[in-house]
Amino acid sequence: MGLFDWLWGSQKHTRRQLAKLSPAVEAQRSQGNFAEAVRLAERAAQLALSKLGAEHPDTARSLNNLGFLLQATGDYAGALPYYEQALTINRKALGDDHPDTASSLNNLAVLLQATGDYAGARPYYEQALAIFRKALGETHPNTAVGLNNLGFLLDATGDYAGARPYYEQALAINRKALGDDHPATASSLNNLGSLLQATGDYAGARPYYEQGLAIRRKALGDDHPDTARSLNKLGFLLQATGDYAGARPYYEQALAIRKQTLGEAHPETANSLNNLGFLLRATGDYAGARPYYEQALAIRRKALGDDHPDTASSLNNLALLLDATGDYAGAR
Repeated sequence: MGLFDWLWGSQKHTRRQLAKLSPAVEAQRSQGNFAEAVRLAERAAQLALSKLGAEHPDTARSLNNLGFLLQATGDYAGALPYYEQALTINRKALGDDHPDTASSLNNLAVLLQATGDYAGARPYYEQALAIFRKALGETHPNTAVGLNNLGFLLDATGDYAGARPYYEQALAINRKALGDDHPATASSLNNLGSLLQATGDYAGARPYYEQGLAIRRKALGDDHPDTARSLNKLGFLLQATGDYAGARPYYEQALAIRKQTLGEAHPETANSLNNLGFLLRATGDYAGARPYYEQALAIRRKALGDDHPDTASSLNNLALLLDATGDYAGAR
């Protein structure tokens, strides 16, 4: 066996090992076990770096996955260097105009947006979109992703008029490329619904949410986490209109799905608990709201850590609730 054959065989074995680790990481993440998911992702990144080297595309993917998990736990500072390394590798190994390079740019933009650095995020999003358009074409689903991300950024800054055409272009591409009943089409409909809700057009938002829910139920099933997200959107819309009684069953259905599919200790389960607590607090049922807030806080502390923004939000919610009941010492 020649040296080249030995190296190729060694790399092939390493890629098989990475292929086995990837579903294990995803399984832990989907169950809300982020600490274990991060541990496995670190193992994969170390394996890729040591066996494939710091210039291999599979190493970039492993680093990207680790960055994604750290970002999900709120460790933005920890995620940043992994995303940056992945981008450097993809640029060197694949070129500036490769879709994987665009994905790395997009990941950095999402991270910067999550930290509130909207100005820093925008050029990464724009570069990613330009690459997707050039490499894949105007009507490719990845181009729709790039358009959607720019829309989401503008939406987050309050530029609803600027965001809307990006969302509408993404919806048009997804409908043409993937079909009216595809989950990506449902996501685009949800985004437009959220935009209209943010502008106060509740009546305009509702049909977008309802279409998104119908698609997800048909394409993914009644018990899928994305179906729960659509139910949650409708609950939030009804709550915003003051229809608390109408909102509650949507929140409760979303919570039941998340408990069943993601588990009792998942951050999305905490989100549903928090929503129900917020709804009950809004109706003046402080005693009913408290256990939901407390459960949400406990999950977030365990899954995300004490320093995550969602944990801080839960602490704030509990403090506001205690303050409303006159328990000023507890609120403090």
